[in-house]
Amino acid sequence: MKSNGITKGLAVWAVMGGLTAPVLELSDTDQVFAANGHDLQSQVKATANKVIPAVVSIASTVMVRDQAFSDDALPFGLFKDPPARRQYGQGSGVIVSPDGYIITNNHVVADAVDVEVVLADRRQYKGKVVATDPKTDVAVVKIQATNLPAASWGDSSQLAVGDFVLAIGNPLGLSRTVTFGIVSAVGRADVGVADFEDFIQTDAPINPGNSGGALVNINGEVVGINTAIASPTGGSVGVGFAIPSNMARAAMQGLIKTGRVVRGFLGAATQDVSPPLGKIFRLPDVKGAIITDLQAKGSAERAGLKRGDVVVRFDGRDVMDSGQLRNMVAQSPIGSKHRLELIREGKSYQTELVVQEAPRERVKKSQAAAAASTMHPLSGVIFDDVTQPLARQMDLPVTSGVVVTDIEEGSLAESSGLQPGDVVLELNRQSVNNFSTFQRLADPLKPTDLALLLVNRQGNVLYIPVQGE
Repeated sequence: MKSNGITKGLAVWAVMGGLTAPVLELSDTDQVFAANGHDLQSQVKATANKVIPAVVSIASTVMVRDQAFSDDALPFGLFKDPPARRQYGQGSGVIVSPDGYIITNNHVVADAVDVEVVLADRRQYKGKVVATDPKTDVAVVKIQATNLPAASWGDSSQLAVGDFVLAIGNPLGLSRTVTFGIVSAVGRADVGVADFEDFIQTDAPINPGNSGGALVNINGEVVGINTAIASPTGGSVGVGFAIPSNMARAAMQGLIKTGRVVRGFLGAATQDVSPPLGKIFRLPDVKGAIITDLQAKGSAERAGLKRGDVVVRFDGRDVMDSGQLRNMVAQSPIGSKHRLELIREGKSYQTELVVQEAPRERVKKSQAAAAASTMHPLSGVIFDDVTQPLARQMDLPVTSGVVVTDIEEGSLAESSGLQPGDVVLELNRQSVNNFSTFQRLADPLKPTDLALLLVNRQGNVLYIPVQGE
């Protein structure tokens, strides 16, 4: 995957120094392509114009904290938690319904405290993350709009190696970018991006910022959601990956309907077949999924599978590896029945698998969401009594009252415009003379309450409303 070597381009012979290159004859395929090249170009242009309006730019803001650091002023063994800081991300998304549902990658909006969506016509909207599914790296964002241009879904199971595709998104922040290529491979797993991987590989250039954008076929149908690249440089080297549309669409529908994705569950641990294991298990081919462990009362145990069985076909389709078997089961409806073909002790067997639902995982709130749900309107702000020494140190215009000495980046107060050095004169129209008075007024405030501050900022007096969430 990684290489530091230099790739040479293909040399082309030419007439030079009296030497003549051999004559190159066009193959039948080349002649057809040459004859129909104009038609292909027209089709690519039409496809790009059709899909571009449905692809959006997504800017997300995440609050992060650096590693805690020790402070000599604190007792031994204690650490100071550094203030949170904003981290910005840029990605893409695809409008899939005229009423504002947008599909993108989980890693584009994960833990975001703010999402901004910019349409191809440059209209801007505040986006709401409906739900995310890290296991497939799919997320759904909603904007309040109607009559939007929506992309059409295609059937990713019909894709074949060599099919023409276009990747549309915002690579490196360059909106409305279209690249062209072919499907390089299908069914790619073990890429290391998500738990459930069945990627389409393409050489259509994909770069950072393309994540969440559309991979479309020549007819303009979305056949994949661009997700990752393999690259030694961080830029496109012709190895990009997209979530198949059938997997992405199913995940999106579950997220919109119930806020989660319901998956089938094999109830067994599996392992890929290697050449040595193929010989040991007396397999005709180096393919299949070896059962290495069984969950009590799980789908596999109920189907009669045993440790050491090698599943080679699922409803007549070859099982190449354990990842493919896992995806086949995961995408099957709960309660559906499927025929498994397996090899046990060198002999062929068949059994019926009834798919159970995967155990539900406890959903953890992101730190940002958890903090927001319990956040005091003035959380993240440090206040202190104004003393003469402090007034001289901070160059304050007054020598009494309450002053903001520090404020956490990304806090509600900071976003509302409060700044270090502001001297609080009133809180919710009541005078503040010292910190004890301020605390008495501030303590009863609830997370959703308004904190109206009247402050003196270097001689200028102004109101600053801090609205809780």
